[in-house]
Amino acid sequence: MKTSTAFLRWAGLLLLGPGLLVSVHAGTPAALASSAPMGWKLVWSDEFNEGTQPDPARWGYDVGGHGWGNRELQFYTESRTDNARLENGHLVIEARREPWQGRDYTSARLVTKNKGDWLHGRFEIRAKVPLGRGTWPAIWMLPTVWNLGNGGWPDNGEIDIMEHVGHDPGVVHASTHSQKHQWKIKTQRTATIAVPDAGTAFHTYALEWDAEEIRMYVDDRHYFTSRKDGGDWTSWPFTRDFYLVLNVAVGGDWGAVKGIDEAAFPQRMEVDYVRVYQRSTP
Repeated sequence: MKTSTAFLRWAGLLLLGPGLLVSVHAGTPAALASSAPMGWKLVWSDEFNEGTQPDPARWGYDVGGHGWGNRELQFYTESRTDNARLENGHLVIEARREPWQGRDYTSARLVTKNKGDWLHGRFEIRAKVPLGRGTWPAIWMLPTVWNLGNGGWPDNGEIDIMEHVGHDPGVVHASTHSQKHQWKIKTQRTATIAVPDAGTAFHTYALEWDAEEIRMYVDDRHYFTSRKDGGDWTSWPFTRDFYLVLNVAVGGDWGAVKGIDEAAFPQRMEVDYVRVYQRSTP
């Protein structure tokens, strides 16, 4: 059972160092604090228990329909209940088949940029994914500041905690991308794990990230590691703050490999909670 967000709405956060945020008053619920994994301290969370829209103090939106570098077909809207809302204690991100500003689908892409940005930590997102062919839900991270290499992607890095494509149901992907290791030249560091009921049950997708490694888990099953291995920024750009991204894309270079089942929409990703931890000792 989740604790009411009446106890979660902290007055503010204190920056102790790069990416290290802690509550500035004693508002962290005892239930959440006591459930923290050993060696970790809860520093940020959203339990989605209160209200009808994502909390604007925690979440912003990426908006538009330009394809997002992957020839995606949806238009991402902002603060539109049909595409992003709170429902029965969950965040719902819903992709819909409907005309919108020149696109045939709508959806939402929520971000914590400049509201929750971290260097290192443990990130837990408990979610249930859509299953329709053509859907491409993702839980991932991007850098807050883009100042490496050419100033764009993939030089500045990407961390994919969970990706799932509807044409390959029950297979979850984790990846990291950099200039040297990226999907466009098929050198990305990546792994998969079978989660047969990913679309019908909630699972906890987790990232543990430190100065030397990025590790991914499903329900605490470790299945992917990306290591620094002495690399410079071209292979390890994960040396600055990153923020969380939650979205459901439609189609795209990967999502539409086997076409799109138009009759399957609307499709939704449901998120039970997002929790961010950092090491309780330096």
